[in-house]
Amino acid sequence: MSSHSLEKKRSVDQVEDESHAGSGGKLAVSAVDAEANGWDKEFAKRTMRKVDLRVLPILAAVYALSLIDRTNTSNAYVAGAAVDLGLTIGARYSIITLIFFVPYIIFELPSNIVVRKVKVAVWLGSITLAWGAVMIGMGFVKLWWQLAICRALLGLLEAGFFPACAYLISTWYIRREIQKRMTAFYMFSVVVGGFSSAIGGGISTMKGRGGLNGWQWIFILEGVVTVFVAALAFLFVVDFPEKNKFLTDSQTKFVLQRLERDRGDVEMDAWTWKKFLSYCATPKLWAFALIFGSATTCSYAFAYFLPIILAGMGFSELNAQLLVAPPYFTSIFVAFGLAWLGDKYIIRAPIIMFQAVITIIGLSMTAFHTSVGVRYTGVFFGLAGANSNVASILGYMQNNIVGQTKRAFTSALVIGAGGIGGIVASTVFRSEDAPGYRPGLWVTIGANFVILIVCTIMSLGFHHRNKQARSGKSGPIEGREGFFYTI
Repeated sequence: MSSHSLEKKRSVDQVEDESHAGSGGKLAVSAVDAEANGWDKEFAKRTMRKVDLRVLPILAAVYALSLIDRTNTSNAYVAGAAVDLGLTIGARYSIITLIFFVPYIIFELPSNIVVRKVKVAVWLGSITLAWGAVMIGMGFVKLWWQLAICRALLGLLEAGFFPACAYLISTWYIRREIQKRMTAFYMFSVVVGGFSSAIGGGISTMKGRGGLNGWQWIFILEGVVTVFVAALAFLFVVDFPEKNKFLTDSQTKFVLQRLERDRGDVEMDAWTWKKFLSYCATPKLWAFALIFGSATTCSYAFAYFLPIILAGMGFSELNAQLLVAPPYFTSIFVAFGLAWLGDKYIIRAPIIMFQAVITIIGLSMTAFHTSVGVRYTGVFFGLAGANSNVASILGYMQNNIVGQTKRAFTSALVIGAGGIGGIVASTVFRSEDAPGYRPGLWVTIGANFVILIVCTIMSLGFHHRNKQARSGKSGPIEGREGFFYTI
């Protein structure tokens, strides 16, 4: 047995600590303090700080490029692609945006299975390098359907990245600290992605150089950056905790012990068809998928159409792209503030529901007010709630799942549903609805009402199940003694 192997039995005091999970108290979601296992506090802090610095920044940096590369079609649209490629004809623009998501959805689960069998850095670095090359190629297409094919290839290659990141991050952290980490990972990526419109606006001024239009330079230069960062991914992306090479033996042992104490699923369980079918028949996994898809409907709508909506408000081409960045930047403060509260008080659904209300308020302002200033202010509210909810729902999901294969399956399922949200966002904002885009805004508002309804039902169900487990009226939740749902 290796030095990193763990005891299978969990002690009585561990179960007693875990019995507080879901109560909202300070011991909620199992008290896994450093001293509980005889570890020095400073050693524990130093170790987790090292984990934070090695796990999160490189994943966030590459995912930021992923978001930029999949959503820069809106920048290209206003920078000349609409005319050069005839994207205003019929549903061409909607087709090139939504076709990305078809392979993206299909290949997410296979990727999450593969990532456990190969070195994570090699897998993520390889697919990043490949989609960077596709991005460069997009700068040289001559016809709209050629761009559509490139977008489909982009979806195929990016399918492996986000689910693998969510899965990898969840294997490094205990449940009471996962929300801040998921928010840090996602919001850094989103904020950088938010500046892509400003960056795209700057790049588009290269129009005419080398005989290329501005939209072509956007694809080419952003693709070159992706290829460069892919090389860094090969060097700096870390593996799963039990396979890592950057921690000492004692630090690895500490990380693995606290994970085992928290949820008891450090060791990888084997994939079987029986497990796969049981996961497919688990209602709560589909509920997580539904609310995540609803959240991404809003976030993708902003990503794909905000510059176009702002142009419809009367802003110039350049200003429409520059004005995208401020709402993305301010949303980070809302996200981190609520993530801190969520981890401190071990609450998930109430935070998600509050963010959905913020989104509804913002979207309503943008959709129905006549003042351009008020409509633009609504974008700040809408983006703050929508982007925060993407990270929050991932944390909610990770808190209530036990088992490595179940975690991998759920990450792929939920993020696949996020792809469906992208398809919905791509189709409900139609050219004929310009400049107000009211039908699309109505759909995104409705998606947030779905979040409110489903979270309410799940909270009631989780509370009832926790109550049954504590009273002994039912078996242990997720088959783990002392495990309780985080509400």
